[in-house]
Amino acid sequence: MMNPNDMIKQVTEHTDRYLAELDTLDMRQLTWKASIDDWSLGQMYLHLIHAALYMQLANVEACLTASEETASVQNGKTEVGEKVFTQGSIPPIRIHVPASPQYTPPQPESREQIIGGFQAVLQRLKETAPRLEASTSRHHVQHPGFGALNAREWFALVEMHYRHHFQQQDRLKKALADLYTTT
Repeated sequence: MMNPNDMIKQVTEHTDRYLAELDTLDMRQLTWKASIDDWSLGQMYLHLIHAALYMQLANVEACLTASEETASVQNGKTEVGEKVFTQGSIPPIRIHVPASPQYTPPQPESREQIIGGFQAVLQRLKETAPRLEASTSRHHVQHPGFGALNAREWFALVEMHYRHHFQQQDRLKKALADLYTTT
């Protein structure tokens, strides 16, 4: 697993790639959906931001601040979780979760919302990284698909998750381009 500063460098590069794409889109394109079941590019960007801030980095914090009294017994990683962390990436498959208010991101209100969200993630990563150096791997928080993860694993998941969604971004960009070439 990369060290936290290398992970931040990677997330920064991924963020630059997402923001460069955002630069080419107007709000109509940003909120366009290929089908009722698909997300728009804007929803995908908000998903990345929300997952990083409210799941991955929140769970890093939970691991870092857990005390012996609050730590719970965990069962370890799932088979899928072991593969993800051994390979250093989430498999390049489409994962479809049924739409729900808790999971489906809203449409973005503005491009500035997305830019600010990506900047907030980078800031939180930079603030959190020094604390990882002194952390142990004793405290874990359960991931719904990967099992019990420690602070460093949750931190690494931000980068893997950003990278995983490049495939979705490319698919949505192609569908959007096809729409404009057929009309």
